[in-house]
Amino acid sequence: MTYFEFTIRIPPPFKDALIQQLIGAGCLGVVEPDNDRVTAYFPEAADIKTIVHDLALVQALLEKSDPSEKFTFTHRIIPEQDWNETWKKDFHAIDVGVHFTVLPPWEKQRKGRINLVIDPAMAFGTGHHETTRSCLELMDWYTPKVRRDHFLDLGTGTGILAIAAAKLGYRRVTGVDTDKLAVEAARKNIELNQTGGIEIREGSISDLDGTYDFITANIIASVLVELAPLVVSHLKQDGIAVLSGTLTGQDQEVIEAMAQTGLKLVERYLDGKWVSLVVSCRTKI
Repeated sequence: MTYFEFTIRIPPPFKDALIQQLIGAGCLGVVEPDNDRVTAYFPEAADIKTIVHDLALVQALLEKSDPSEKFTFTHRIIPEQDWNETWKKDFHAIDVGVHFTVLPPWEKQRKGRINLVIDPAMAFGTGHHETTRSCLELMDWYTPKVRRDHFLDLGTGTGILAIAAAKLGYRRVTGVDTDKLAVEAARKNIELNQTGGIEIREGSISDLDGTYDFITANIIASVLVELAPLVVSHLKQDGIAVLSGTLTGQDQEVIEAMAQTGLKLVERYLDGKWVSLVVSCRTKI
């Protein structure tokens, strides 16, 4: 397998919107080495022609609206044998919230922390992006407020949130993703963490039965709106859902979609320009 690496220079005010677009296009992971630079990785199965076309369109629109705003991009093929070395340059251990540390397999685990060992080579979700980081922080805060019976992670990616749930003490954890590569990556990371009680499935929430005490969904806003009826139907009456992946300005439509199903907004959590929403059937948590 080969991979595609896109190096993009973009004015900082537009960077978060670009990252969301890249994630929606099937990006495996995003690194932000500089304030005005984004490095994005795609599998060989990605529609590279469409990605290049869309980036060229963004470039043209920015140049037309303000010629002083510089947007450039290049891409190259990375052979499989060079993939891990490429990631190692940019992926290092980070502390998230009060308890979590996210680290790659080649770094030493930290004492006194909940270590989440993630091989970033195949899927999105390393804890470095604001949306994943927010989910981990909110899971840490709200887990004591629910039963730790059954946890669901929608769009599991690397499996980082599912693994975190297992390490927080949830008895059963289910992660689903429509991307085969993500499913493979999540299963590999579960092995790296030696965590039991986790089932990873290829598919979506519509393929699942039963209800859950805690649901996480780190997915773009349009998909969250579409999935609102399914989220409420799979959430226990005293459960909590954390919905991430939404830029400021887009969160209201997600809030309204959830409200129409009966879910109430518990917290609007902001990290940079990214919003995570905590919702529940309960009026008080």
